[in-house]
Amino acid sequence: MTTNHPEGHIADLCARMRSFIDNQVIPAEPVLAREDDDARKALDQLRTQAKELGLWALGHPADVGGGGVQFLDFVYLNEIIGRSEFGQLAVGSVSMQDTLMLRKHGTEEQRERWIPPLVAGEFLPSVGLTEPEVAGSDPTLITTRAELDGDTWVINGHKWFTTGVKDAGYCTVFARTEPEDVPRHSRISAIIVPTDTPGFEILRSIPTMGHDPSDHYEVRLSDVRVPAENLLGERGKGFAVAQDRLGPGRIFHGMRWLGQAQRAYELMCERANTRYVHGSLLAEKGEVHRYIAESAAQIHAARLMTLDAARAMDSGDDARIRIGLVKFWCARMLHDVVDRAIQVHGALGLTADTPLERMYRQARYARIYDGPDEVHRMSTARKLLRDPGAAPWL
Repeated sequence: MTTNHPEGHIADLCARMRSFIDNQVIPAEPVLAREDDDARKALDQLRTQAKELGLWALGHPADVGGGGVQFLDFVYLNEIIGRSEFGQLAVGSVSMQDTLMLRKHGTEEQRERWIPPLVAGEFLPSVGLTEPEVAGSDPTLITTRAELDGDTWVINGHKWFTTGVKDAGYCTVFARTEPEDVPRHSRISAIIVPTDTPGFEILRSIPTMGHDPSDHYEVRLSDVRVPAENLLGERGKGFAVAQDRLGPGRIFHGMRWLGQAQRAYELMCERANTRYVHGSLLAEKGEVHRYIAESAAQIHAARLMTLDAARAMDSGDDARIRIGLVKFWCARMLHDVVDRAIQVHGALGLTADTPLERMYRQARYARIYDGPDEVHRMSTARKLLRDPGAAPWL
């Protein structure tokens, strides 16, 4: 897209990142998608290259060993990183949300123990939030419990869609720590649980939409014991910790989804300009014109919306309404654009010969994880009804 391009030093970083993602990461996708030893070797090579090129961990704060790129500037970079689903892993940005969360809510000891290896890419973070027995869209229903036994938390519970936990050094487990007479949004706490703690058991990789194994895991916690000082943030303030992680994360998601959508759009245009059917190129068909125009409009609108939310957050303004709009609008935009691109490719779009079938899976996930579209529309509408003048365009 040509609107609102970054300027100055960040423009150079964006150009270098685009070259790395398009010329190094994307060609490696067929190997990376295999998730075997060859995939791990290929990813290690990409990480080494990213570090040599000065593209590693750019958005992590400089005071914890990262590149120190400002929030809004990194949003531009994240759009480019998102052109490949493996981009985050290749350039060390996948742990940014957790670094920022630990930096804000962690104790000095927690920050010193966990942030440096996260920034270095020595392991991944993971979050134990959703549970199969209750609706993940309503975290007040969490049933996992943590009770103090002297100076030790004893945790029992069942989590799933604990993404990346197999390669994680720790899991931030959200558990009920307060009694029923406490307001429901003040009952949950966040506790750091090292993944090698006895009783922390990875049950399985959850098959999802033909992806087996996936990087989403089911976990059982059985009398897991960790020190009381592993509490992250204040007791009963788990929702505040979670929102400080999810808020910027939803903007990062939005920009990565834009990168995916832009790539799908490019593939759709290329296919339309080269595929001959029923007497003419697809590019000469009226229905394909509609696909192209609507996709361009959705991408453009989503990009402006996401950049507006990022600017509001960067300036310290209340960005909650903007972030809610971004989450459900960009998720639907990605789904629509990839769906049209598959349609233009026909049967080819259903195969692994293009990245579209993997993109489509990610697009469908996007409408559920970090809060389903329906919840974001509901909560955003409620805020707007309370204060119609808070609409971003006013």
